[in-house]
Order: sequence, then structure tokens, then C-alpha cells
Amino acid sequence: MQQIETYQRLFQQYLSSHPFKSEPVSLYEPINYIMELGGKRLRPVLALLGYTMFEEGPEKALPVAYAVELFHNFTLVHDDIMDQAPLRRGKPTVHERYGANTGILSGDVMLIHVYDYLLQACEPAHTHALISAFNRIAVEVCQGQQYDMEFESRQEVAIEEYIRMIELKTAALLGGSLQLGAIVAGAPPVDIERLAFFGRQIGIAFQLHDDLLDVFGDPGKFGKKVGGDIVQNKKTFLVLKALELADEATRQRLRSLLVDSKLPETDKISAVTALFEQLDIARHTEIAKSTFRQQAYDSLEAVQAPNAKKQVLMQLAELLMEREV
Repeated sequence: MQQIETYQRLFQQYLSSHPFKSEPVSLYEPINYIMELGGKRLRPVLALLGYTMFEEGPEKALPVAYAVELFHNFTLVHDDIMDQAPLRRGKPTVHERYGANTGILSGDVMLIHVYDYLLQACEPAHTHALISAFNRIAVEVCQGQQYDMEFESRQEVAIEEYIRMIELKTAALLGGSLQLGAIVAGAPPVDIERLAFFGRQIGIAFQLHDDLLDVFGDPGKFGKKVGGDIVQNKKTFLVLKALELADEATRQRLRSLLVDSKLPETDKISAVTALFEQLDIARHTEIAKSTFRQQAYDSLEAVQAPNAKKQVLMQLAELLMEREV
């Protein structure tokens, strides 16, 4: 845990010392704004851990860590525009503060600058592998976002489809952060793939845990309204598993609750949660989460690196999957 906190501080110092100062100010100010809004800095920490799994000292990996955080925030800027979200981390979103057109342009510039930092991050011998890996990850994130939007209007979504969506939208960049850090370190290709797989499986488990928290989390700790996914009719793992396990009458009851726009929010949340409890959905979600966690740990175990370094990654994974916020 101490190493993770050290890497968080190290990255924050690097980020604060590398603001965008180009002209026009109106284009770059929104980038500095979103980058300084905070967050756990999970992806840059994973990039640093991916590097130090094979090399000593994280400083050489700071540019690649910055690149993954810049890309992550680029996706947030554009996602917020698509969702018309008013707040991000408790503050006005970029498009609310600066306008949608500026938000789009600033996001585009962020993505372009990602390549500047990737090129700073590695030796020429690794450049092709690094850029190719990033391009694949970036495409997958976009694919995941498209699937997520399509699922909103589809009546039928299979659990396998949902898992694939969250793998692309969320887990690909978590695993990719480890992968990019390891590429910069010149790690063996087989170990790079094992680390990437570890990160992806942990990312899926992370999202399943988030689905659980949205329904069963402690309102005083969760940080946002419990039941928000239910109110927004999101087809989370909990909903899809309930539809799979329920008898026909219960299935129809759940479907009608999810599309009922006249039912007060608190009543809707209570009724859907009661159905989840009736079907023991929390336990089924925990089982699925544990399956992905074990697959991740099996892959990490095969990585040819010191056990002490792998233990840090396992500690971080446990923090993510057992968190209450």
C-alpha cells in the first residue's frame, strides 16, 4: 500500500509540473482543468507498476503514465458530452464550463498529445510495439462505449455481451496501462501479455463490484446515490442475471419496473432491490467477480518477476474489489 501511495504522489508531482501552456489558452485551459480534478490516478499507477515489475525506479515510466491518464481523461471529456453530464468528481464538466464545441476540440488535442508522451517514454526499439499496443487499446475503449450506448435501446442483452462491453470500455485500459509500462521496460512479450490479461480480468471484477455497490453499497460511504443504475434503467450484471434466473412472472415484473417512468425513484429502487434479494443476485455477482479475480491471479502468478513486486499488484487489486466507495 505504501508503494502505491508513493507512486500516486510521484505521478501527481509530475502532472502538476507538466501543465499545458500553449496558445490559444481557451483550448488548453480545459485540459488543465480536467487533469487537475483529481481521482485515484489508478491507470498511471498501474503503468508505473508495469514498468517496475521489470526495472528499478519508476521515474523513466512517468511519461507513459501521463499518457494513459491523459487518454483516460480525454474519454471522460467526450463521454460527459455524449451523456450530457453536468458534474465530474463534484465539479462542472468541461462542456458545462467551457461549452461543448471547446470540449470536443480540447479532447481531440488531448488524444494527439498522448502520442507525444508515448514517444518520450521509450527507446526507439520499443516505439512500434508501444504505439501499436496503445492504438489497439484506444480502439477497444471506443468499441466498448458504442456497445454501452447500444445496450440502452436494446431489450435483450446477454450476460456475455455485457462482460465483453465492460472488458472493452473499462478493463482494456486498466490492463493496457500495465501492458504499456511493461513494454517501456523491455519486458518479455509473454509476460507483457500475462500482465495485460491480469489487468483486464481485474478490470471486469472491478466493474462487477461497482455494479454491486450501486445497489447494495452503504449510502454514507458510496459517494453517490445508491440505486442510480436502477433509476437509469442500466442493464448491469445484476439486472441481466436476475432476468436469467427469474421465473416468467418475476421476469415480467422486473421488466415493467425498469421501464416504469411514473413510479417514484425511491419506490422503484426498493422494488427492484427486493427482487434482487429474492433471487440472491448479490451472491451470484460475487461468484462471477471471484471467477475473474482468480483468472487474474493465475495469470499474474505466471509472470517471471519477483513475488514481492507481484504482491503489490495483488494488494491494489484487492483494494479495488473490496472497496466501499
